[in-house]
Amino acid sequence: MTPSDASGEASSGASANRWSDLDRPPLNTAALQRSLVTDGGLWTSLEVVPATGSTNTDLAARAGELPEGAVLVAEEQTAGRGRLDRSWVAPARSGLFFSVLFKPGGAVPQEQWGWLTLLAGVATAAGVSRAAGVDTALKWPNDLLVTVDGQERKAGGILAERVADGIVIGIGLNVSLTEQELPVPEAGSLLLAEAAVTDREPLLKAVLRSLEQWYGTWRAAGGDPAASGLQEAYAAECATLGRHVRAELPGGRTLTGTAEAVDADGRLVVRTAEDAHEAVGAGDVVHLRSVR
Repeated sequence: MTPSDASGEASSGASANRWSDLDRPPLNTAALQRSLVTDGGLWTSLEVVPATGSTNTDLAARAGELPEGAVLVAEEQTAGRGRLDRSWVAPARSGLFFSVLFKPGGAVPQEQWGWLTLLAGVATAAGVSRAAGVDTALKWPNDLLVTVDGQERKAGGILAERVADGIVIGIGLNVSLTEQELPVPEAGSLLLAEAAVTDREPLLKAVLRSLEQWYGTWRAAGGDPAASGLQEAYAAECATLGRHVRAELPGGRTLTGTAEAVDADGRLVVRTAEDAHEAVGAGDVVHLRSVR
């Protein structure tokens, strides 16, 4: 998942033959289903398609007829979307491009559903770190960062979309992209971060198992980010906190200051030069420097 401009779910370029790159083999659907779709588990179905426009669009269109826990994975996306309808490009099978369906129902008040994006970030970071052996961090609200040649680079992104009775979460992760395949210098991949593992199957299993664990804990706590430990875990992983940042807000307004906290609503709390505090709920955040 490589950004053509900034953040979100992954897409890919021109389709390639299924076996055109032996370093990027296709996913084994049957093996993934045996490992992940189990009695009593969260994941109720797992489908892998060779190519699609957007896994989020496809899963959202079918959300009404599917139970919670449906997973849709694409080997290639041709119209992947990020936040603010930004597009992404990546070679086929160079990363993980998938969406999952959550239906918290009455177990979690709808005003807490916004935490699912941040939950997905925490779970993805934990799963990738564990399976790939690389250090990860989160950039508020939905970017996964890795370190390449001493620099923070974006290697993944998350996109949440509300559906009638739930939320579809799309996750994209750059796995084996080379430097030459990155369209912008700010992008990264697990390969470039010198990951110990770039096999997509154990990576996908690790992320989905981490998602299942965190979602279960959060749902059991009624969506309370403090009681579930989610708010604390996000803050611990968030590279934005303690940084001097510029927040580009809806409507064209810009806010500059120090990112100090993530509040109970998942908003980024920024302290300005005038010592005022403002909670940012939406917008693009640029890391300027650390003030820790």
